[in-house]
Amino acid sequence: MKRYPGPDEWKTMLPERNDDSNKGTYGKVLVIAGSRNMCGASYFSAKAAYRTGAGLVYIFTEECNRVILQQQLPEAVLITYNPECITEETIRCVLEGKDAVVMGPGLGAGADKLLILRQVLKACGIKRVLDADALNLLAAHPELWKVAEGEFIITPHPGEMSRLTKLPVGAIKKDIAGTAGRFSSEHQVITVLKDHRTVVSDGTDFYRNTTGNHGMATGGSGDVLAGVIGGLLAQKMNLFEAACLGCYIHGMAGDRARDIRGAYSMMAEDIVDSILYGIS
Repeated sequence: MKRYPGPDEWKTMLPERNDDSNKGTYGKVLVIAGSRNMCGASYFSAKAAYRTGAGLVYIFTEECNRVILQQQLPEAVLITYNPECITEETIRCVLEGKDAVVMGPGLGAGADKLLILRQVLKACGIKRVLDADALNLLAAHPELWKVAEGEFIITPHPGEMSRLTKLPVGAIKKDIAGTAGRFSSEHQVITVLKDHRTVVSDGTDFYRNTTGNHGMATGGSGDVLAGVIGGLLAQKMNLFEAACLGCYIHGMAGDRARDIRGAYSMMAEDIVDSILYGIS
């Protein structure tokens, strides 16, 4: 079980930044997230991608979320859609030119979401992170594994992993590393199995994260992690290292938020605003 990144390694793993650069240098992230009454999830993921260093973040979400997201995160580029009118061509156009995709936080379910997921699974030229409802859709429609092309990252908690594997949550929690490793080998994915000590596996290598605390057991925390990993992927990190470093940075931000706010009162917003704080 690998222990990196650690206190001495994580800074050296950060994507390099240069004076002679622009926003295109640091990549474009597409966050496909949010639905009616769930726009906060897209906000947390998108802002986390920015805080991690991504150059430009797009949010692809339902039209009903436009006004509040424009107010919450004016730095993001919004692309909205009507769930009843979305087409495959629209989705392909939205995916074009993006370096990384984060799909799933607060997404909801429905025929439109399945259509989007199918296109994302086919988009093997883009680095991808599937979280939350994207995983629930995949669990409910396992036939979609047949259309998936290329390796990508999944970030389930034990409940979502239970739906994907049909194993009881208790059995998963007793063997976090083994469950992650077997699933990664079977489906050719990078599995980030979230727990008290999150495990990342590509089926061969394993990493157990050592940062984080119980104050991070709060709504939106997982959305932040997905955005952090997406931000690293956009800056040209490979999948496994981005997943490992993303977990470390996410937990480190949670530890800083705890030190400032206390474990009882910290929220996802506190975690986002602590990401790589003071690192230049």
